[in-house]
Amino acid sequence: MLTKLSVKDVVLIEKCDLDFADGLCVFTGETGAGKSILLDSLSLVLGARSDTGLIRSGAKQLSVTAEFFPISQSVQNILSEASIDFDLSEPLYLRRQVTIDGKSKAYINDQPVSAGLLRQIGEELVEIHGQFATHRLLNPVTHRSILDSYGQLSSLTDKTKTDYQYWKSKKNELSQCIEQIERAKKEEDFLRHSVEELSAFKPQVGEETALQDRRTLMMNSEKIAENLNISRQALSNEEISHSLRIAQRQLSNLVQLSDKYNEIIDLIDQAMTNLSEAENMIEIQAQGIDFNPAEQEQIEERLYALHALLRKHQVSADDLPSLLEDFQLKLKNLDQSEHNVSKLEKEVEQAKQEYVKSATQLSMERHKVASKLDCAVKNELAPLKLGSATFTTKIEQTNEENWSEYGFDKVEFTASTNAGTPTATIHKIASGGELARFMLALKVNLATVEQTPTLVFDEVDAAIGGATAFAVGERLARLAKEDCQVLVITHSPQVASFGRHHFRVEKGEVSEEKVLTNVTLLSDENRINEIARMLSGATITESSKLAAIDLLKNRT
Repeated sequence: MLTKLSVKDVVLIEKCDLDFADGLCVFTGETGAGKSILLDSLSLVLGARSDTGLIRSGAKQLSVTAEFFPISQSVQNILSEASIDFDLSEPLYLRRQVTIDGKSKAYINDQPVSAGLLRQIGEELVEIHGQFATHRLLNPVTHRSILDSYGQLSSLTDKTKTDYQYWKSKKNELSQCIEQIERAKKEEDFLRHSVEELSAFKPQVGEETALQDRRTLMMNSEKIAENLNISRQALSNEEISHSLRIAQRQLSNLVQLSDKYNEIIDLIDQAMTNLSEAENMIEIQAQGIDFNPAEQEQIEERLYALHALLRKHQVSADDLPSLLEDFQLKLKNLDQSEHNVSKLEKEVEQAKQEYVKSATQLSMERHKVASKLDCAVKNELAPLKLGSATFTTKIEQTNEENWSEYGFDKVEFTASTNAGTPTATIHKIASGGELARFMLALKVNLATVEQTPTLVFDEVDAAIGGATAFAVGERLARLAKEDCQVLVITHSPQVASFGRHHFRVEKGEVSEEKVLTNVTLLSDENRINEIARMLSGATITESSKLAAIDLLKNRT
């Protein structure tokens, strides 16, 4: 709720600091004293359009600061999304400055923000009902959710939302399936040809490397055979073996002198064995060389065909087997597509019917709740001197393309303030005191579901008095008991008597022939005098004081 309001250099207010509490706060004063200035100041700090005409004569800029505590969850969400620092144990500060050159600055907790963000926060903090005010309740977009809250339809709205989202997901799934089928059909001939071609080719992982190695071997077969033959001849030379045997015999004669020669003899024996083994391996390699021109041609053709497939499909050789599997799967899915589409169409229709069932039930309950709300508001109108007014919650079913997770109802609060005139949405009916009282009648019934912390009513008592004014005051007091702070600017002593806190707005003479506005929180004694003044005019009489005391029994 609003806990403090500081106004500096706004029209007739040089400086004013006000502390507020919960309950019903009333502002009284003579016409022209400056009550509307406070409302303009509050509207400005809540994000209303800036106006240099509000700057006090002789001042260079105006400044308005409002303090709110505690901070509601909806406000916390907006602050977090906007990366505005806040502390739940501390008040929230809104500040607005307008300079004489037309520049406007807005702050939240001393952080610069746009006027749009300030207005968004302000709409969650304060709702102003007055001649030129705009607020959530006048916006048809909010009427459906307000009606649902009033009727406590959360279980039905949640079920409808869930069913709608499931229906939507199934529709998306069907659309995606159809799109995939359309794409597959466009490339069906290509897929079938590719599968046939790749299946006939039978690509293998690692095949390209193996073919290239085999081709390299065959292309160099003559050179390899020649080198192997020369090597074999060199190793089979009898002179090498003869020389090794001579060396071995000579060393054997020395063994009797020292056994260290045995090691050398063993090395020569090993050399002779390795020499024989190397000769045998060369022989085996030479026999393995079988140059076959036909095989080489086949290898060349296979590699050529392989590379052609790689260029065609833009993949590596080792990816061809998996590509074939992918093409085969797409063809399989295409062959099963009609069955899949048919299955999904049935699921979509079932999901739609479930949504329609939930939305229909929700709509039926909305109509019941609407009748209850219409009746409740109607009962409030006559005591507020609006007996000729009507209120109707209009519910229309939209066409299918406009169905949503909220159902298929379009909800609007419509009204007429004069007998015989057609109803229209609330924001189009007469403004001023009639509208303020009409909104009061609606607000009293929506108090438990509309959780705006602070409500402001201006001109709510225009052109009324006596029993009607008493009824207005009683309803304002009742509204202020619903965890809500209510501020009202009034000329009615009956309305003022219901206030828990009473502020008097008056002009005071100051130096330099300037007339400035003062705002004072009244004590109990001064409050009696103020209400007596409102009852009797300029001259306060004993009878008016007694009447004021009697009225103050209404104090909440």
